[in-house]
Amino acid sequence: MIKPMDELITSLKKASQDLFGVDVEPELSRPDEKFGDYATNVALQLGKKLGKTPREIAEALAGEIQKTGLVAKVGVAGPGFINFTLTDGNLAKAAFSATDLPESLSGQEILVEFGDPNPFKEMHIGHLYSYIVGDAIASLLQANGADVKRLSYHGDVGLHVAKAIWALQKAKVNTDDRENIGAYYAEGAKAYEQDEQAKKEIEDINEHIYAKDDPRINELHKEGCRLSFERFDKILDLLSISNDKRYLESETIAAGQKLVEKNVGSVFKQSQGAIIFEGEKIGLHTRVFITSQGLPTYETKDLGLTELKNKDYPQASRSIIITANEQSEYFKVMLAALAEIDAALAKKTTHLSHGFLSLTSGKMNSRSGNVYVAMELLLEVKAAVHEQYPESQVRKEVTFAAVKYAFLKHRLGSDIVVDIKESIGLEGNSGPYLQYAFARAKGILNKANFQGPSLHAVEFDENERSLARKISEYPEVVAKATAELMPHHICTYLYELAQAFNSFYENNRVIGNDREAARLKLVEAYAGVLKHGLALLNIAAPEQV
Repeated sequence: MIKPMDELITSLKKASQDLFGVDVEPELSRPDEKFGDYATNVALQLGKKLGKTPREIAEALAGEIQKTGLVAKVGVAGPGFINFTLTDGNLAKAAFSATDLPESLSGQEILVEFGDPNPFKEMHIGHLYSYIVGDAIASLLQANGADVKRLSYHGDVGLHVAKAIWALQKAKVNTDDRENIGAYYAEGAKAYEQDEQAKKEIEDINEHIYAKDDPRINELHKEGCRLSFERFDKILDLLSISNDKRYLESETIAAGQKLVEKNVGSVFKQSQGAIIFEGEKIGLHTRVFITSQGLPTYETKDLGLTELKNKDYPQASRSIIITANEQSEYFKVMLAALAEIDAALAKKTTHLSHGFLSLTSGKMNSRSGNVYVAMELLLEVKAAVHEQYPESQVRKEVTFAAVKYAFLKHRLGSDIVVDIKESIGLEGNSGPYLQYAFARAKGILNKANFQGPSLHAVEFDENERSLARKISEYPEVVAKATAELMPHHICTYLYELAQAFNSFYENNRVIGNDREAARLKLVEAYAGVLKHGLALLNIAAPEQV
């Protein structure tokens, strides 16, 4: 279905061509409601080109648009801004089809890498944040028609693995099984710091991990990875987050090292036995890619990962990587090196960073070493939900709505502080509040036994029109959130929409009113947008809370 907004843009382009013989790409914005539904500054853009005053151009364009039947009113303001008020029929068309999104990314394969907890360690709340925001970004891209592949990358080699395997060998953790693999890492990490002999043994194990020349260590490595991913998958299953492919750091070493060595002399240079990339030449900093001991660094492994992803998904038009923001400078250098090796591959690779996550209780992710385990947070929120809503039949759905929305409502990149009590409340900007808003709307429709009548002619009163206008904004918000890769735009809009509906419902009777049919249709459209928006955030919309 062609949206009125798109029809308006098409009409402006045609009018510009018919009246002035010029091609333009008009942009529409949302003015204050009292001025209309849309506005454009296209006349100001054309002023210099045509040698006419913008207001003269605006008045000519306004006259042409008035003839189309799209608008009820056109006004010219200031030096040449044009304001448009849609006819009620066209506004209704926009509102009642708000969830029919254009598939602007159809035919594009897009890779989104996020989450990335390391085996042999616990998944902490920083990883949880990355999983939730990455999943939402992937959903936005899918909603616009893209074929999205959800990927993750895990460090299965390095000292943290050697520390865990050392403890596994020593069996120093008091447990009847090995499911809590993170406890072994903690024990090995403690020994590494406090015991010189243990430190030497762990460093020796680390060499064997890379060389893969010790059957016992190889077996413990394999078993530790299996147990780790089983624990990660339990959490992802609870969150309803999927993963199309996992990449392991050990798989990237050969490809990355080969790529670096192949480009020594052009992209990289030898320095004191190491291989480096001189970032200063492009305003960055120098980083080592191969150490003087011949070992690849994270940078080299990431180059290898990029090559592996490109091999597995050669048709991908874009690759998005989401990590914590402390890796931002690192990625600038890695991508700069990649650009000198393969400019096209670097161009389609985007790094997004998220901020630091903590709770009002003081618990946080691992910046200071004070690790707050992801499952612990989920259980803490679950307990709070059960205490506050003991009779609810959808406590599970409310728990995950609280966590996801508490993360997603903040702009990606900013540090956030989560208040558990606030996150589970039915008042204020929370996931459960939006679930309640949806359930309330469904309750109205169910009470009226609404069957979705079609309205042949729509005439809104002032309050109905205001709500319809807010509903009609949804496709534009989704487009903006997708273009900017910022899910918080969806959260902000849904909260504003729920508030707009509450204001409408408090002052406008729906059931039993002589305008019941039109108002029920608005309630239906409102509920549909709420459910669709929550689904983009991977939040359930139960019909009762």
